[in-house]
Amino acid sequence: MNEEIQWIQNNMQKKHGTGVSTELFSKLEIDKAMKFHKTFPDYLPTPLHQLDKLAKNLGVGGIYVKDESYRFGLNAFKALGGSYAIGRYLAQRLNKDISELPFDVLTSPEVKAQLGDITFATTTDGNHGRGIAWTARQLRQKSVVYMPKGSSQYRLEKIREEGAVAEITDLNYDDAVRMTAVEAEKNGWVVVQDTSWEGYEEIPTWIMQGYGTMSAEALEELNNLGIKKPTHIFVQAGVGALAGSVQGYFASMFKEDRPKTVIVEANKADCLYKSALAGDGKPRIVSGDMSTIMAGLACGEPNLIGWRILRDYSDMFISSPDWVAAKGMRVLANPLLGDPKVISGESGAVTAGLLSSLLKDGIFQGAREVLGLNGNSQILIFNTEGNTDPFKYRSIVWDGELPSTGR
Repeated sequence: MNEEIQWIQNNMQKKHGTGVSTELFSKLEIDKAMKFHKTFPDYLPTPLHQLDKLAKNLGVGGIYVKDESYRFGLNAFKALGGSYAIGRYLAQRLNKDISELPFDVLTSPEVKAQLGDITFATTTDGNHGRGIAWTARQLRQKSVVYMPKGSSQYRLEKIREEGAVAEITDLNYDDAVRMTAVEAEKNGWVVVQDTSWEGYEEIPTWIMQGYGTMSAEALEELNNLGIKKPTHIFVQAGVGALAGSVQGYFASMFKEDRPKTVIVEANKADCLYKSALAGDGKPRIVSGDMSTIMAGLACGEPNLIGWRILRDYSDMFISSPDWVAAKGMRVLANPLLGDPKVISGESGAVTAGLLSSLLKDGIFQGAREVLGLNGNSQILIFNTEGNTDPFKYRSIVWDGELPSTGR
């Protein structure tokens, strides 16, 4: 029997006006990040796919997939956060506002001479580190990347191709983050990590604001389809930086009329779910190997900035077994006739797999009622990565690894 999906309604959610401020993710702040991204030569908005046939099959009004597999040619969304954080850091070093430093200025010989050589260090399962390495190379700087044990050799090589010094460690993700911080302190490197802890919040905030470009694009694309806003957002979470950014942006934009938001984690690394389950508003930590195919979500310690926002504004937290992500990969890769095909990796597909069970399975009637899911619902999800490990992708989509039958 497959492991079950677990869900909990957020009973900590504050009434509007008493939650933590979302001003860090206001339209003003996110527009600033988007304007910076638009100066990059490779910038293009990623597509928003309409899955009309799937929506009809599942009994909802619409399902829309923001497809980040097209982002900067890197097959994942992560470079949005890393590039903006590095841009903000360099602007701070130069005593300038980020608006004064578009890509062509940042990469000019004059600015390089002022900055000298800087090494940016990070821990990653793959996508974030590749984004940092790509940004450092684009901006004529250096990078060092550490990966947790069990990381994909293919993802390691992709990071090295971007010019980084990179290696797979024998530590889990959170321990590798701590090791990176120690090495950076010893060597004078700059840590660019999307998790945050006491005393380290400025760079993670910039990363989360950089992620906001994705949400702003998605809302604009929905508006172009005649949809003012999604009624529901399902978003995956590791440390909660992406989810916090998405939640923060839409809560800032729509206040008490914000979309209902569902936070989805891998059940072997469900620190946010366990934090919500505790019910006291304090973050909880998951330790151990966190052995999940959703490598991008295998994080056991919440980003504190993200947690505060998710705690106060999200509607539901879900702990998801691996078979749900595998199902989502197959659903997106083999669409109903008339829907576009979407290539999604393990961490990118979990919300699609969840929807296909949540909206059909009788045991989730209570969850559907809590969320008000019905024929009028317009649901936004994010494909955060493509097939960043093609060997694993084929094992799941071609060869049927982790079947969803038996539940």
